[in-house]
Parts: sequence; C-alpha cells; structure tokens
Amino acid sequence: MGSHLANEFGANIARVALPLVAVLSLHASPLEVGALAALQSAAFLIISLPAGAWVDRMRKRRVMLVSDVTRFLLLGSIPLTAALGLLSMPILYGVALLVGLAQVFNDVADVTYLPSLVGKDELSDGNAKLEVVRSTGALAGPSLSGALVQLLGAPRTMLATALGALTSAVLLGSIKKPDSRPPVSERSRLLPDIAQGLRTVWADPLQRVFLAATAATNICISAVVSLSVLFLATVVQLPPGIIGVLLMSGAFGGLLGGLLGTWLFKTYGTARVTWLALTLTSPFGLLLPMTQSDWRVSCFAVTSIALSFGAILFNIGMITYRQTVTPENMLGRVNATVRFIVLGTMPVGAMLGGIVAHEIGVREALWVFLTGRLISFLPLLFSRLPYMRDFAEIQANS
Repeated sequence: MGSHLANEFGANIARVALPLVAVLSLHASPLEVGALAALQSAAFLIISLPAGAWVDRMRKRRVMLVSDVTRFLLLGSIPLTAALGLLSMPILYGVALLVGLAQVFNDVADVTYLPSLVGKDELSDGNAKLEVVRSTGALAGPSLSGALVQLLGAPRTMLATALGALTSAVLLGSIKKPDSRPPVSERSRLLPDIAQGLRTVWADPLQRVFLAATAATNICISAVVSLSVLFLATVVQLPPGIIGVLLMSGAFGGLLGGLLGTWLFKTYGTARVTWLALTLTSPFGLLLPMTQSDWRVSCFAVTSIALSFGAILFNIGMITYRQTVTPENMLGRVNATVRFIVLGTMPVGAMLGGIVAHEIGVREALWVFLTGRLISFLPLLFSRLPYMRDFAEIQANS
C-alpha cells in the first residue's frame, strides 16, 4: 500500500509539472502540449500486448521494481538537463514516451499481482482500497505540484516525481510474501500468447461492452486532460498554485468513490452500480467549459469531482469482474489486451485535443470533447447490465 501511495504522489505531481515545464519553461504551443500528452500514453499502443504476455511469464513484483527504478532515472533527467541549459521539447517528448513504456509494465503487473495477495472474495474491497490510495495521491499531488512549481520552478519539481518512483521501489522490495515465477510451457510463443489474450477478451460479451464505453470515454477525457493546464493557465489565466488546486479537485470524487465503493457494491449490486456510476455522472461534464476566473472557477471543480466519482466506481466494478472471471495464467494477457484497447485510445484523444484546439480554440474544443463524454456511456445501456443486479447473475446466464 505504501508503494502505491508513493507512486501515486509522484505520478500526480508529474501530471501537473510536466506540461507546466513545457508551457512555462519552453513556451509550448497547444499542438506541442497535445503531442506531449499523446506520447505519455502512446506506450499503451506500442507495448501493451507483448507486455501482457511477458508479464504472465515473469515475477510480477520484480517487473514493478524495474519499472520504478527506470522511471526514477528518466524523470530525474529533466531537472538535470534544465540545470545544464539543455532542456528542450524533444527531450520532454523522449522522457514522456519512455516513462510511459515503463508505466505500462508496472500497471499490467500491478493489476495482475493483486489476486495473488488477496482472495477472490476480497477483490472488490482490495480494488476499492487501491482506488482510495490513487485518489489520495491525486488529491494531494496536484496541489503540492502547483506549490512546488511556484517555489522551485517546473523543472526542479520533476525531482519530486523521481523520488516518488524510487520510494515505491524501496517499499516494494520490503514485501515479505514470495514473488514466485509462474510456470510457462517451454513451447509458449509470444504471438500465440497475445492472440489468446485477444480471443479471451473478445469472447466475453460484457468485456466487449466495457471496452466500447471505456474507449469512448478515454478518447474524450484524454483530450480534455491534455488541454486542462493550457486552458487554466492561458485562457482562464490562473496562477500555478490555483491550477494545482483545481486539478486535484477530481481526487475528492475519486476518494469518495473508493471509500464508498465496497458498501455501494454490497448494498445495490456490482453490475447495477458499475453502469449507473458512469451514466448518472456524465452530464456534469458540460459544466467545465463554463469555467471563468470568477466564481465560475467552481465549474471546473464540480465537473472533476462528479466525473471522477463515477469513473472510479465504474473502474472498480470493471476490474473486479475481469479479475474474477479470468484464469490466473491468462490474467496478464487479458489485462494488457484491455489496456491496449481502452488506454491506447488516449494518445489519439490527446492529439485530437491539440488539433481541435489549434483550429477552433481551447474552450471550444472542450465543449466538443465533453459533449462526446456525455454520450460515451450509451454502449452500457444496450447490454444486459441494466437488467442485472450482480455480476454473478450475468455469469450464470451467459
């Protein structure tokens, strides 16, 4: 748990500080900021599928340790190059891409590792607790990042993200439970393993519905996220400290979703809460483009809180379902396949955000993508989810 907290703090500091390095230190354009955001998530398209097959063959904790150390070295290079006067957008692009590659392995191993630490009947509770940790990091990280940027400057703030990755590695190494190597057939080959993961996901009707809704949501939200710092800094014209506070506001919703998740799923049903969470919170997205530097600054916060609350509950339900129905020796590939499809849309959304903002303006682009986010839940309504209370019923009748 401590490893997750350190990792989330560092990642959320970086989420604000990295685009601020580009905007404040290198005067990046909307297109350059969009490209930077796209490269951060491009790794999901490049390496997710083989990463899943490799993770199924490796010790999960060791994969996470190597990822943490790699990110420590890469993120630490930003303040170093800035101090030497060598920092440039190509360097930021390279670091963003390589950190994203390391993060893919970390994320796939992380989700695959949890079932070996807790029983299947505790998975929803375990996932809810991890979401609380992620939300805590998201809550404190951006505000801390904004304060550090004002105090130290954006490049030096990246050192905090590097230290977060290093702390995560140290805490992972302290876990006492053996990190056993999974048995894999000597004849196992990469491409057939990847194909088996794809077939397993596609054969499950509920997984297909989840993929459609999540991919549509992620395209729109990644475009919004890629433009948020630029929107608040140059359109609304807020100082870095206030930007950090606003960007952390969504973590309140995430924290609330994580804290209430276990109770909501037990009280109202896993399937019911999963689809309603995304559906009922989507309309709040239309408030965000109304943000101004007066009292309407609250529109950004309200949108972030509502959408994060719904997304966290949706993710807990979706991940728990996947961990429950997938055989252990397939979980890495299935997790990687899902991440390849739904997170691989993020660089597409980020680049679209930059392109659309360049053509029609930042605020106008936010209207476009948040309208898209409003209707992204529609695939769920055409599934069996609205007629079910729990995932167990879907499994029994499928």
